[in-house]
Amino acid sequence: MQETILLFFQNISSPFMDSFANFASAVGEQTLIIAVSLYILWNLDKNKGFTIYSTLLFSVMSMGLLKAIVRAPRPFQVLESINGKRLATATGYSFPSGHTTTGSSFYSSLAFAYKKRVLSIFCAIMIVLVGTSRLYLGVHWPIDVFGGLVLGIGITLIAYAKMSALYENKEKRYRFTILIGSITFVAGLVLAILLNMHSIDEVAFSDLMKTLALAGGGYLGFAFEAQKVNYSVKATIQKKLLRFFLGMVGVISIMALKVVIPEALYSVGSFSRYALLGFWGTGLFPFIGKRVLFSDAQ
Repeated sequence: MQETILLFFQNISSPFMDSFANFASAVGEQTLIIAVSLYILWNLDKNKGFTIYSTLLFSVMSMGLLKAIVRAPRPFQVLESINGKRLATATGYSFPSGHTTTGSSFYSSLAFAYKKRVLSIFCAIMIVLVGTSRLYLGVHWPIDVFGGLVLGIGITLIAYAKMSALYENKEKRYRFTILIGSITFVAGLVLAILLNMHSIDEVAFSDLMKTLALAGGGYLGFAFEAQKVNYSVKATIQKKLLRFFLGMVGVISIMALKVVIPEALYSVGSFSRYALLGFWGTGLFPFIGKRVLFSDAQ
Protein backbone atom coordinates (compact mmCIF):
# COMPACT_ATOMS: atom_id res chain seq x y z
CA MET A 1 0.00 0.00 0.00
CA GLN A 2 2.74 2.48 0.93
CA GLU A 3 4.73 1.62 -2.18
CA THR A 4 1.60 2.09 -4.32
CA ILE A 5 1.10 5.60 -2.96
CA LEU A 6 4.73 6.51 -3.60
CA LEU A 7 4.59 5.09 -7.13
CA PHE A 8 1.52 7.22 -7.83
CA PHE A 9 3.53 10.34 -7.06
CA GLN A 10 6.48 9.07 -9.10
CA ASN A 11 4.17 8.54 -12.09
CA ILE A 12 2.82 12.10 -12.06
CA SER A 13 6.27 13.69 -11.82
CA SER A 14 7.20 16.51 -14.17
CA PRO A 15 9.60 19.48 -14.10
CA PHE A 16 6.77 21.76 -12.96
CA MET A 17 5.70 19.35 -10.22
CA ASP A 18 9.33 18.97 -9.13
CA SER A 19 9.62 22.75 -8.71
CA PHE A 20 6.31 22.97 -6.87
CA ALA A 21 7.24 20.10 -4.52
CA ASN A 22 10.58 21.71 -3.77
CA PHE A 23 8.79 24.96 -2.90
CA ALA A 24 6.22 23.12 -0.75
CA SER A 25 8.97 21.27 1.07
CA ALA A 26 10.88 24.52 1.69
CA VAL A 27 7.96 26.11 3.59
CA GLY A 28 8.48 23.43 6.23
CA GLU A 29 12.22 24.03 6.61
CA GLN A 30 14.13 25.93 9.26
CA THR A 31 15.03 29.06 7.26
CA LEU A 32 11.48 30.32 6.75
CA ILE A 33 10.19 29.10 10.11
CA ILE A 34 13.04 30.70 12.09
CA ALA A 35 12.54 33.99 10.21
CA VAL A 36 8.78 34.15 10.82
CA SER A 37 9.12 33.07 14.47
CA LEU A 38 11.73 35.74 15.16
CA TYR A 39 9.65 38.42 13.45
CA ILE A 40 6.76 37.57 15.77
CA LEU A 41 9.00 37.49 18.83
CA TRP A 42 10.82 40.74 18.06
CA ASN A 43 8.01 42.78 16.54
CA LEU A 44 4.52 41.50 17.29
CA ASP A 45 3.98 39.61 20.54
CA LYS A 46 6.54 38.17 22.97
CA ASN A 47 4.06 35.70 24.45
CA LYS A 48 3.13 34.32 21.03
CA GLY A 49 6.78 34.19 20.01
CA PHE A 50 7.72 32.26 23.15
CA THR A 51 4.79 29.89 22.80
CA ILE A 52 5.35 29.12 19.12
CA TYR A 53 9.06 28.59 19.85
CA SER A 54 8.22 26.19 22.69
CA THR A 55 5.60 24.07 20.91
CA LEU A 56 7.82 23.84 17.85
CA LEU A 57 10.88 22.72 19.82
CA PHE A 58 8.91 20.19 21.86
CA SER A 59 7.62 18.71 18.61
CA VAL A 60 11.00 18.63 16.90
CA MET A 61 12.79 17.19 19.94
CA SER A 62 10.17 14.45 20.19
CA MET A 63 10.57 13.76 16.49
CA GLY A 64 14.34 13.53 16.87
CA LEU A 65 14.03 11.04 19.72
CA LEU A 66 11.64 8.87 17.68
CA LYS A 67 13.97 8.92 14.69
CA ALA A 68 16.88 7.82 16.91
CA ILE A 69 14.80 5.00 18.41
CA VAL A 70 13.03 3.65 15.29
CA ARG A 71 15.85 4.21 12.76
CA ALA A 72 13.67 3.43 9.73
CA PRO A 73 15.28 3.64 6.28
CA ARG A 74 13.89 6.02 3.69
CA PRO A 75 11.89 4.66 0.73
CA PHE A 76 14.47 5.55 -1.93
CA GLN A 77 17.01 3.54 0.09
CA VAL A 78 14.79 0.44 0.04
CA LEU A 79 12.81 0.55 -3.21
CA GLU A 80 14.60 0.64 -6.56
CA SER A 81 11.41 2.01 -8.13
CA ILE A 82 11.56 5.19 -6.04
CA ASN A 83 13.75 8.03 -7.23
CA GLY A 84 14.46 10.27 -4.24
CA LYS A 85 14.68 14.01 -4.87
CA ARG A 86 15.88 16.99 -2.80
CA LEU A 87 18.13 14.56 -0.97
CA ALA A 88 20.10 17.34 0.74
CA THR A 89 17.08 17.75 3.03
CA ALA A 90 16.73 14.03 3.68
CA THR A 91 19.03 13.86 6.70
CA GLY A 92 18.47 11.45 9.53
CA TYR A 93 16.22 8.42 9.51
CA SER A 94 12.76 8.28 8.02
CA PHE A 95 10.12 7.97 10.78
CA PRO A 96 8.56 10.37 11.52
CA SER A 97 8.91 12.99 8.80
CA GLY A 98 10.88 15.93 10.16
CA HIS A 99 9.50 18.40 7.62
CA THR A 100 5.93 17.33 8.33
CA THR A 101 6.43 17.45 12.10
CA THR A 102 8.04 20.89 11.89
CA GLY A 103 5.51 22.29 9.43
CA SER A 104 2.44 20.90 11.19
CA SER A 105 3.64 22.16 14.58
CA PHE A 106 4.61 25.62 13.34
CA TYR A 107 1.55 26.29 11.18
CA SER A 108 -0.90 24.88 13.72
CA SER A 109 0.74 27.05 16.41
CA LEU A 110 0.45 30.07 14.11
CA ALA A 111 -3.25 29.35 13.61
CA PHE A 112 -3.73 28.95 17.38
CA ALA A 113 -1.89 32.21 18.04
CA TYR A 114 -3.98 34.46 15.81
CA LYS A 115 -7.31 32.60 15.42
CA LYS A 116 -8.16 34.19 12.08
CA ARG A 117 -10.21 32.08 9.67
CA VAL A 118 -8.22 33.04 6.58
CA LEU A 119 -4.92 32.39 8.35
CA SER A 120 -6.16 29.04 9.69
CA ILE A 121 -7.13 27.93 6.18
CA PHE A 122 -3.74 29.06 4.87
CA CYS A 123 -1.94 27.17 7.65
CA ALA A 124 -3.95 23.99 6.96
CA ILE A 125 -2.99 24.20 3.27
CA MET A 126 0.68 24.67 4.18
CA ILE A 127 0.60 21.59 6.44
CA VAL A 128 -0.92 19.46 3.67
CA LEU A 129 1.54 20.77 1.08
CA VAL A 130 4.59 20.07 3.22
CA GLY A 131 3.52 16.50 3.99
CA THR A 132 2.48 15.71 0.41
CA SER A 133 5.70 17.15 -0.99
CA ARG A 134 7.75 14.68 1.05
CA LEU A 135 5.83 11.80 -0.53
CA TYR A 136 6.20 13.23 -4.01
CA LEU A 137 9.95 13.66 -3.50
CA GLY A 138 10.23 10.02 -2.43
CA VAL A 139 12.04 10.81 0.82
CA HIS A 140 9.34 9.57 3.22
CA TRP A 141 6.84 6.76 3.56
CA PRO A 142 3.16 7.67 4.05
CA ILE A 143 3.39 6.41 7.65
CA ASP A 144 6.22 8.89 8.25
CA VAL A 145 4.06 11.79 7.10
CA PHE A 146 1.08 10.60 9.12
CA GLY A 147 3.30 10.26 12.20
CA GLY A 148 4.67 13.77 11.67
CA LEU A 149 1.15 15.20 11.39
CA VAL A 150 -0.01 13.51 14.58
CA LEU A 151 3.12 14.51 16.48
CA GLY A 152 3.28 18.14 15.35
CA ILE A 153 -0.41 18.96 15.70
CA GLY A 154 -0.86 16.80 18.81
CA ILE A 155 1.92 18.50 20.76
CA THR A 156 0.61 21.91 19.72
CA LEU A 157 -2.87 20.98 20.99
CA ILE A 158 -1.42 19.82 24.31
CA ALA A 159 1.23 22.47 24.88
CA TYR A 160 0.11 25.74 23.30
CA ALA A 161 -2.30 26.95 26.00
CA LYS A 162 0.02 25.77 28.79
CA MET A 163 3.04 27.60 27.37
CA SER A 164 1.04 30.76 26.76
CA ALA A 165 -0.20 30.77 30.36
CA LEU A 166 3.32 30.03 31.62
CA TYR A 167 4.67 33.10 29.84
CA GLU A 168 2.34 35.37 31.80
CA ASN A 169 3.85 34.22 35.12
CA LYS A 170 7.33 35.75 35.01
CA GLU A 171 8.73 33.83 38.00
CA LYS A 172 7.54 30.43 36.78
CA ARG A 173 8.67 31.25 33.25
CA TYR A 174 12.14 32.14 34.49
CA ARG A 175 12.50 28.89 36.44
CA PHE A 176 11.17 26.89 33.51
CA THR A 177 13.52 28.47 30.97
CA ILE A 178 16.55 28.04 33.24
CA LEU A 179 15.71 24.38 33.92
CA ILE A 180 14.80 23.32 30.38
CA GLY A 181 17.53 25.47 28.89
CA SER A 182 20.20 23.93 31.12
CA ILE A 183 19.02 20.36 30.52
CA THR A 184 18.83 20.68 26.75
CA PHE A 185 22.11 22.59 26.56
CA VAL A 186 23.99 19.89 28.49
CA ALA A 187 22.27 17.06 26.61
CA GLY A 188 23.11 18.64 23.26
CA LEU A 189 26.73 19.23 24.26
CA VAL A 190 27.11 15.60 25.38
CA LEU A 191 25.73 14.39 22.04
CA ALA A 192 28.06 16.76 20.17
CA ILE A 193 31.11 15.42 22.02
CA LEU A 194 30.06 11.81 21.44
CA LEU A 195 29.44 12.54 17.75
CA ASN A 196 32.88 14.13 17.46
CA MET A 197 34.36 11.00 19.01
CA HIS A 198 32.35 8.84 16.55
CA SER A 199 30.90 7.00 19.53
CA ILE A 200 27.23 7.24 18.45
CA ASP A 201 25.27 7.00 15.20
CA GLU A 202 25.61 10.30 13.33
CA VAL A 203 22.47 9.69 11.26
CA ALA A 204 20.42 9.09 14.40
CA PHE A 205 21.71 11.87 16.60
CA SER A 206 23.13 14.74 14.53
CA ASP A 207 19.84 16.56 13.93
CA LEU A 208 18.68 15.91 17.51
CA MET A 209 21.90 17.45 18.80
CA LYS A 210 21.24 20.63 16.80
CA THR A 211 17.67 20.84 18.10
CA LEU A 212 18.83 20.45 21.69
CA ALA A 213 21.46 23.17 21.12
CA LEU A 214 18.83 25.53 19.70
CA ALA A 215 16.53 24.80 22.65
CA GLY A 216 19.30 25.24 25.21
CA GLY A 217 20.55 28.53 23.81
CA GLY A 218 17.05 29.81 23.19
CA TYR A 219 15.64 29.07 26.62
CA LEU A 220 18.68 30.45 28.39
CA GLY A 221 18.25 33.51 26.21
CA PHE A 222 14.63 33.84 27.34
CA ALA A 223 15.78 33.67 30.97
CA PHE A 224 18.46 36.30 30.31
CA GLU A 225 15.95 38.57 28.57
CA ALA A 226 13.47 38.34 31.44
CA GLN A 227 16.11 39.34 34.00
CA LYS A 228 18.28 41.81 32.11
CA VAL A 229 16.42 43.16 29.08
CA ASN A 230 12.60 43.09 29.17
CA TYR A 231 12.30 44.77 25.77
CA SER A 232 9.18 46.16 24.14
CA VAL A 233 7.86 45.12 20.73
CA LYS A 234 6.20 48.52 20.26
CA ALA A 235 7.78 50.65 17.55
CA THR A 236 7.12 52.27 14.21
CA ILE A 237 6.95 49.94 11.23
CA GLN A 238 10.26 51.36 9.98
CA LYS A 239 11.98 50.46 13.25
CA LYS A 240 10.42 46.98 13.24
CA LEU A 241 11.70 46.32 9.74
CA LEU A 242 15.16 47.57 10.75
CA ARG A 243 15.10 45.30 13.82
CA PHE A 244 14.23 42.33 11.69
CA PHE A 245 16.83 43.09 9.03
CA LEU A 246 19.67 43.54 11.51
CA GLY A 247 18.59 40.55 13.58
CA MET A 248 18.52 38.33 10.51
CA VAL A 249 21.97 39.58 9.48
CA GLY A 250 23.10 38.20 12.83
CA VAL A 251 21.29 34.90 12.21
CA ILE A 252 22.89 34.50 8.78
CA SER A 253 26.32 35.41 10.14
CA ILE A 254 26.04 32.81 12.90
CA MET A 255 25.02 30.08 10.47
CA ALA A 256 27.83 31.12 8.11
CA LEU A 257 30.36 30.25 10.82
CA LYS A 258 30.02 26.71 9.49
CA VAL A 259 32.69 27.45 6.87
CA VAL A 260 35.38 28.19 9.47
CA ILE A 261 34.77 25.16 11.71
CA PRO A 262 37.57 22.58 11.44
CA GLU A 263 36.39 19.19 10.18
CA ALA A 264 37.73 17.53 13.34
CA LEU A 265 35.42 19.66 15.50
CA TYR A 266 32.40 19.67 13.18
CA SER A 267 29.78 18.37 15.65
CA VAL A 268 30.92 20.57 18.53
CA GLY A 269 31.03 23.48 16.09
CA SER A 270 27.47 22.74 14.95
CA PHE A 271 26.34 22.61 18.56
CA SER A 272 27.99 25.99 19.21
CA ARG A 273 26.37 27.59 16.16
CA TYR A 274 22.86 26.42 16.99
CA ALA A 275 23.17 27.26 20.69
CA LEU A 276 24.43 30.74 19.78
CA LEU A 277 21.61 31.11 17.24
CA GLY A 278 19.02 30.35 19.92
CA PHE A 279 20.62 32.71 22.42
CA TRP A 280 20.99 35.46 19.81
CA GLY A 281 17.32 35.38 18.86
CA THR A 282 15.80 35.30 22.33
CA GLY A 283 18.30 37.22 24.46
CA LEU A 284 21.49 38.61 22.97
CA PHE A 285 20.10 40.60 20.03
CA PRO A 286 17.39 42.27 22.17
CA PHE A 287 20.08 43.06 24.79
CA ILE A 288 22.42 44.64 22.23
CA GLY A 289 19.70 46.64 20.55
CA LYS A 290 17.44 47.59 23.45
CA ARG A 291 18.38 51.26 23.77
CA VAL A 292 17.80 51.94 20.07
CA LEU A 293 16.08 49.06 18.29
CA PHE A 294 13.90 47.73 21.11
CA SER A 295 12.88 50.93 22.85
CA ASP A 296 9.13 51.56 22.97
CA ALA A 297 9.33 55.09 21.58
CA GLN A 298 6.86 55.62 18.77
